Amino acid sequence: MAQSHPVPTRPVIAIAGLGIESSSFSPARTEAPAFHPLRGADVLTRYPFLAPGEPLREAADWQGALVGKALPGGVVTASAFDELSTELLDRLAALPRPDGLWFDIHGAMTVEGVDDAEAVLLARIRELLGPDVLVSTSMDLHGNVSRPLAHMSDLITCYRMAPHEDAMETKERAARNLLDLLASGAPRPVKAWVPVPVLLAGEQTSTRVEPGRSVYAAVAEVEAAAGVTDAAVWVGYAWADEPRNRAAVVVTGPDEGAVAAGAERLARGFWEARREFGFVAETGTYDACLDTALAGADRPYFISDTGDNPTAGGAGDVTWGLARLLDRPEFKDPEGPTVLYASVPGPAAVATAVAAGVGASVTVTAGAEVDDRHAGPVTMTGTVHAIRHGDRNARTEVVLRVGSVYAILTELRKPYHLEQDFTGLDLDPRGADIVIVKIGYLEPELFAMAAGWRMALTPGGVDQDLTRLGHHRVRRPLFPFDPDMPEPDLSARLIPASDQPLTGADE
Repeated sequence: MAQSHPVPTRPVIAIAGLGIESSSFSPARTEAPAFHPLRGADVLTRYPFLAPGEPLREAADWQGALVGKALPGGVVTASAFDELSTELLDRLAALPRPDGLWFDIHGAMTVEGVDDAEAVLLARIRELLGPDVLVSTSMDLHGNVSRPLAHMSDLITCYRMAPHEDAMETKERAARNLLDLLASGAPRPVKAWVPVPVLLAGEQTSTRVEPGRSVYAAVAEVEAAAGVTDAAVWVGYAWADEPRNRAAVVVTGPDEGAVAAGAERLARGFWEARREFGFVAETGTYDACLDTALAGADRPYFISDTGDNPTAGGAGDVTWGLARLLDRPEFKDPEGPTVLYASVPGPAAVATAVAAGVGASVTVTAGAEVDDRHAGPVTMTGTVHAIRHGDRNARTEVVLRVGSVYAILTELRKPYHLEQDFTGLDLDPRGADIVIVKIGYLEPELFAMAAGWRMALTPGGVDQDLTRLGHHRVRRPLFPFDPDMPEPDLSARLIPASDQPLTGADE
């Protein structure tokens, strides 16, 4: 194992990373501006626990290089990755030499012509900074952990909740673990990595329900064991097609035996639960979900239009759901059941509505500019109900009332997760009969609001029916693609310190 290195009482810690969940089954492409990169001192503003005066902030000299986080979407273009990674490296090179690096990523970034993009980026960073710098990596549990990524990270962790209510807590843990390791002067920790040949959608592995709740409850138990610093379970990202896409476990700490035992326990727990994982809500066809909503008295009734979920990597502009909604006779009359639909991008439609103004009647065409595989652009005639400018993602939003449907149209795609996303557009989701959102599992505010909820299994780049998407590069056998596969090897792979050569296959 690598020797310990003395560090200053107030170490220098650099912060860098690029994060996105990118579907290789979507025709969309992601360019550099989508990452909204923060640079230098602005990087620290992302993290409340690094605000001036916070104990963690005062314990180290935190140096921001570049951190960019994009709304999930399509594959990142090679030029965007080159532009952002080059700037990130240049900015790291210009900083005071760091004792540690906090690598803040998502873990599901797919780049044109590049496999395992985060590991590629970290390799370039390590080449720049040298072998002595300690690296702590923080990730989404829907990221992917290849053996090289685990090897080049001295510490590595991920969220423990889906939905990700512990996102900032996880980032703080990653930063604190790094600071503690630097302050201790202890040797680099042991890492036990176990790939688990299971690939399931996030909507099937939510920690709100069993078995996900118990699988993730075991993480804290393993972490609490003597000789363990951190424990993490990754579900992996289901809507991309690389060899690394699968579940994984990593446990880190000073005690080799405790780390290996903990990793094997978590891996076995995930594997044994594989057939028990189910969708976090009742599912059905889109029309069946609408029929159920109309037949019952639960209000508001939420329907997830899952196949084009922009927070899972969907293009966001699939019109399949909106077109079918507008075709339903129940919603032709303005006095019919009130339905809110979020959303479909249509820059030209938005411009027309803005020019006409609130209260005007307009005919516009929107959607299917990026993903027209399932339905073409939809043309609507309705009344402009609301206009809002300045959203970080959508830029400009308009609401068009067509019959009893309030359709949200955006300049650029946007996820709708919060009550204020609707109330800011003069919409009342609590008073609506049906609210349809392009989402998988409902985010916390919507979940708390919903009197009823179903997930519609709709088409798109993040189709919940994984077996029909066409994966052909993932490592096989892999559950559920090979449901009767033999028992896998779930023994702990002990990975050497990051300054030692890595040998052996990524398996």
